[in-house]
Amino acid sequence: MDIAVPRRDAVVSICDKLCREMGNASMDIEELQTFVEVADAGGVSPAARRLGVSKSIVSRRLVRLEAELGVQLLARTTRGAALTEAGATFRDYAARVCAEIDVARETILPAGDLRGRLRIAVPLSFGPTHFAPMLAEMARRHPLLHIQACYSDRFVDLIAEGYDCAIRVGYLQDSNLIARRIGPIYGKLVASPDYIEAHGAPETPEELVAHQALMQGTEAWQLMDGDKVITVRPQGNFKADNGTALVAAAVAGLGIGYLPDCLTHEYVASGALVPIMTNHPPPPAGAYVIRPPGQHPARKIRVLTELLIECFEQAPHLWGPGR
Repeated sequence: MDIAVPRRDAVVSICDKLCREMGNASMDIEELQTFVEVADAGGVSPAARRLGVSKSIVSRRLVRLEAELGVQLLARTTRGAALTEAGATFRDYAARVCAEIDVARETILPAGDLRGRLRIAVPLSFGPTHFAPMLAEMARRHPLLHIQACYSDRFVDLIAEGYDCAIRVGYLQDSNLIARRIGPIYGKLVASPDYIEAHGAPETPEELVAHQALMQGTEAWQLMDGDKVITVRPQGNFKADNGTALVAAAVAGLGIGYLPDCLTHEYVASGALVPIMTNHPPPPAGAYVIRPPGQHPARKIRVLTELLIECFEQAPHLWGPGR
């Protein structure tokens, strides 16, 4: 079946019409936002997860939008949904309209008022214990804001997966994303007394590579040698994508952990874990708010960032004893 492709001026006219119809303006904007999410996510199911609504709601919004436009925007397949030629043309205009509406809402709202959706990726290792209370405070201060937090230690693609921002902890890799540091994260090399008794405690980076390291993957470890940062590539049989799991492995005597103080300080205080290689500590890392590139962050991201900085400053003990 041939699909009619709207001319650019016709598409602009359609967008203007949708935004002018005050009787159902909120519904029309929701339809546009839903269409953009489906287009970017590649299907109804992932878009529904992003939006925090059911698949049936997403489907109904798409049907209404296509009926209003009189053109098919998406071709449904067993693998998801693909943009038609008309849909590909319309998607950029719809995204632009949604972005302009968000800016307009932020401009006219009272200074302390936030609304809309904030979708944020948070690390699982200590996100529920350390960052969740901060996000709850954000929700308390801004009851009209819908916060969707996803807790995972995997590397989240903010743009492809539709996140407004992410909290990341550690050492940042080069990317086109924009980062704002919200506080320091300190760490140590630790091992259990049983491991040290059985294998000894390394004292130099050269000795470290002969030991079992507890790792997330094949990462390199950075250590301080005086004022110089050196890189070590350890080896180990136990790997996990979660810091809490690595702490448990260290307590069980499986190897040496390179872990943040906020996960280990209670075990160090009880004697279940022992700091090692204290002459070669990890350099201070950081916690960051990461967002996609753009000239200016949305006000909701700016407000969240300032709140996180405030929380770090008020409760540094939550992140371990530091240096």
